[in-house]
Amino acid sequence: MKTMDRVIFLDRDGTINEEVHYLHRPEDMVLIPGAGQAIGRLNRAGFKTVVVTNQAGVARGYYTEADVEKLHEHMNRELEKQGAHIDLFFYCPHHPEAGIGEYRRECSCRKPAPGLLEAAEGYYEVDKAHSYMIGDKLADAEAGNHYGVPAVLVGTGYGAGIHKELTGKGAPLPYEYYGESLEAAVDWIIKREQEITE
Repeated sequence: MKTMDRVIFLDRDGTINEEVHYLHRPEDMVLIPGAGQAIGRLNRAGFKTVVVTNQAGVARGYYTEADVEKLHEHMNRELEKQGAHIDLFFYCPHHPEAGIGEYRRECSCRKPAPGLLEAAEGYYEVDKAHSYMIGDKLADAEAGNHYGVPAVLVGTGYGAGIHKELTGKGAPLPYEYYGESLEAAVDWIIKREQEITE
């Protein structure tokens, strides 16, 4: 019997690297302190790590798909210096209103739609009960919910403001856990997995 894969789906900007408006140049990418160590822990714990990122800058004509792929290669080189790596990168280059040419369309891959997460099924047999979506925006949490995996919101990027606003309203939270950083999210996931399997 084939073992199913535990997958951590990770938003990119504001979760792994510091938020930069329409980031596309490798020299502008700065890893959030601790993110590399957190991803390394996931690697060593046996999770597959998959980045899922909306890249509307492609749709708007600010940069190309080749630029996105070059940035992702650079990110992995930087992570490898910290003993970490991303297994797969998926991105959405579309935008329904602001896109140019073929990139202007409704799609199933732009978060909060779950298409980017579903794309991993071409590579892994995703064990949804033991897989997670981590990001700093509601669209990330909603993508996890739509796909059927627990969502985690991190306080880096936009997450702290979103969490403060939602808890202030007393509204139901669309994520299972809030952590101030990717490190805190990984702590929670690893502890939760240990409790589930005990």
